[in-house]
Amino acid sequence: MKIPFLLLLLSAYICMGQNKTEQKLEHYSIDQYVKPINNLRSEAALELASRITKAAYTKNRNVSIAVLDASGTTILILSGNDVGPHNAEASRRKAYTALSTKTPTLLLLRNAEQNADTKNLNTLPELLLLSGGVPIWYKGNIIGSVGVSGGGSPENDDWIARSASIPELEITTSK
Repeated sequence: MKIPFLLLLLSAYICMGQNKTEQKLEHYSIDQYVKPINNLRSEAALELASRITKAAYTKNRNVSIAVLDASGTTILILSGNDVGPHNAEASRRKAYTALSTKTPTLLLLRNAEQNADTKNLNTLPELLLLSGGVPIWYKGNIIGSVGVSGGGSPENDDWIARSASIPELEITTSK
């Protein structure tokens, strides 16, 4: 009795399964699923670090430098000669802050100080509201960021970081 009953259930299941129409998903174009992005590469990071170092030398400073790509991944960290060891991590966090906020950190710092609603940005673990971080742009899109520490003053760190441009390739620190 059990076997015929099981066969009846199985055949009903198979027949019902055959009658189901397949649901079709609405498909979108690839542009709705994937966005191509421009990203800094190691060759650009080395060139930016070279230009930053030259700018720092004009102010008789050695600086620590961090360069991140558009996803926030560290491409380069360079610890400056005779610069405190904390500056390498500070540079990375400045670069991360500039990247994630798409704002130079000196401007962010000054805006946060004046606005009670943004004053607590400094409580987020990875953000560092110190000058010396700038986003890197290519044709209006953010492609990475740099952070500079050890320039001797907030204005120096900001000025030195802003030297991270390769204008002949349209890689700049301003949108």
